[in-house]
Amino acid sequence: MDWLKKLASLLVIIGALNWGLVGLFGFNLVTEIFGSASTLTKVVYTLVGVSGLWMAVDLFKK
Repeated sequence: MDWLKKLASLLVIIGALNWGLVGLFGFNLVTEIFGSASTLTKVVYTLVGVSGLWMAVDLFKK
């Protein structure tokens, strides 16, 4: 399960960096790469969201 925590951490970092780009420059890297309404974009956002929940549960579990 250690690999799952590392993957979740990586996805949370990617999400945070993307939101930083949106906030600072109005630039959404995920939609630039995959398109604004593509299924792959929705998958990336879903994986980032699930990873955030995973990390939050892990944080408060200890």
